[in-house]
Amino acid sequence: MKKIVVRGRWVLAALLLSALAVLIAVEGGALATRAYFGEAYTRGETTLRLAVAALRGHLNRYEALPALIADHALIKRLVIDPQDSGDRAAANAYLSAINTLLESSDIYVMLTDGTTVAASNYDGPASFVGENFSYRPYFQEAVQGRQGRFFALGTTSLKRGYYFSAPIVVDAAVRGVVVFKIDIDAIEASWRGGDHEIIVADPEGIIFMTGRPEWLYTSLLPLTPDRLARTEASRRYADTRLEPLSFRQAADQGYDLMRMPIDGRDREFLVLSEQMPEAGWTVRVLLDTASVRSQTFTSVMVALLLLGLATLIGFVVLQRRARLYERMQIQRQAREELEHRVAERTADLAGVNSQLEKEVAERRATESQLRRTQADLVQAGKLAALGQMSAALSHEFNQPLAAVKTYADNAAILIDRDRLAEARDNVTRISSLTDRMATLSRHLRNFARKPNQKLQPVALADVVEDALEIVAWRLKAAGTAVTVDLGPVPLAVRAGPVRLQQVLVNLLSNAADAVEALPERRIVLTARQEEHKVVLAVHDNGSGVAAAIRERIFDPFFTTKGVGKGLGLGLSITYNIVKDFGGELSVADDPEGGAVFTVVLDAARMPAREAAE
Repeated sequence: MKKIVVRGRWVLAALLLSALAVLIAVEGGALATRAYFGEAYTRGETTLRLAVAALRGHLNRYEALPALIADHALIKRLVIDPQDSGDRAAANAYLSAINTLLESSDIYVMLTDGTTVAASNYDGPASFVGENFSYRPYFQEAVQGRQGRFFALGTTSLKRGYYFSAPIVVDAAVRGVVVFKIDIDAIEASWRGGDHEIIVADPEGIIFMTGRPEWLYTSLLPLTPDRLARTEASRRYADTRLEPLSFRQAADQGYDLMRMPIDGRDREFLVLSEQMPEAGWTVRVLLDTASVRSQTFTSVMVALLLLGLATLIGFVVLQRRARLYERMQIQRQAREELEHRVAERTADLAGVNSQLEKEVAERRATESQLRRTQADLVQAGKLAALGQMSAALSHEFNQPLAAVKTYADNAAILIDRDRLAEARDNVTRISSLTDRMATLSRHLRNFARKPNQKLQPVALADVVEDALEIVAWRLKAAGTAVTVDLGPVPLAVRAGPVRLQQVLVNLLSNAADAVEALPERRIVLTARQEEHKVVLAVHDNGSGVAAAIRERIFDPFFTTKGVGKGLGLGLSITYNIVKDFGGELSVADDPEGGAVFTVVLDAARMPAREAAE
């Protein structure tokens, strides 16, 4: 009984699968056909727009030209007196030159009776001169004072072309017609090849442009006597025999189709069309539907194969369900064991992570302490420099103070004697000396205070001036000449003003120490901009830096001076400050003697003047 139930279930499943396969084949095929037809229709619309645009552009290029030629004085004289041989020859040459220049087919002039009196092909075997084209619609429209347009097969040249015509108006009367014929073979040739066909039909449904020569001069509409009579009256196609095009119209998924025999087999095309009312044409694009049918068949087959594959997979799944259940039990046990191990490992990793976090915190604290220590060393170096300056600074302040007292005493005596002008001069001198002491005090205060860490554009000239003010006492006492050359253009660097001032003070002090024992003491400070960098150099004419100590000269506590003359921190502090600025500090021997310390910093552009750091 159980086997019968199982067999019944399999039969039911087979029937359901068969019904589903039929549904896929029918509805899926219709859906796929609609989708692929939609894609083909979109491609066809693009092709149709391009074809119509190319035709319109080609026609519009020549549309205004007949009226321009009709307004030419030579052409007007010709239609007034067509027997004038000189004007005829000149008009023929003129039309031939214009025709060659514009690459048109033919240009010719007719009188009001339709007789051609001048033409661009006057010297050719199929010359239009003397021919009468009064039966052409373009002539009939132009002789009535309107511009004409007409497509036809030339009765003389037997070449297809599009005709533009314009009346030649003299003294408000139409005296002749100018006709411009253009060739369309180049556009037609570009349509050959590809998976589509482009055809252009006239108002009577006759195909006169196509990439397939066998379709030329065949009709898409029934060739009724009325249609044939209208075509023969205008002699649009001369004596060409017109025949109906063999095709069948159809529709699928709301799209127009055309079926016809080509090269011994039946072919189907998707049809798109657009009217060109200005020319009286209908442009059609025929897209071969073989690819659409093939894609539809492939999609349906793929869907059926996927259904078969899904059925097979379902059968396999059902067959292995029991085995999978066993495996799932085994996997569940293995997963529980793995989760237990993962929990243990996670606990171990958490401990390691905690230890790493402690080490990171300790390292950060150490780095912070190192930064504070470095800042303290920088401040200590500056205070040490101020301490070394104290004796000279005392002299710098005592001299002005003594002079102030003397000028003040003299001013009191001069006031008692009513010598006010001389007393006022003494007071002015006292004010000048006071300003000098205030300036020196301000420089020392700025030099001694702790800077912040912000980098900003700094005017190099201002920093150099302040640094020279600070070390001026020492340079003056030692008789050291300082030459400053900052270039013709004011320079600015990205730095901190106070710390950059300390860099210059340290380098100038170091240069002063290097030349202290020489009879002629010179220091040269130069600065130049090189691309996006500013290169600042301090030269001295001392003994230079020996190669053995050059690599250690920027190390902390390294000094070549005697005991009590330095801590060996000046150049180390200077090096670290320059590094903090993102720059470079180096030392080398000057080819002319002595040493040169070079500082390279990023160039900056000065904004509005900011306060010192």
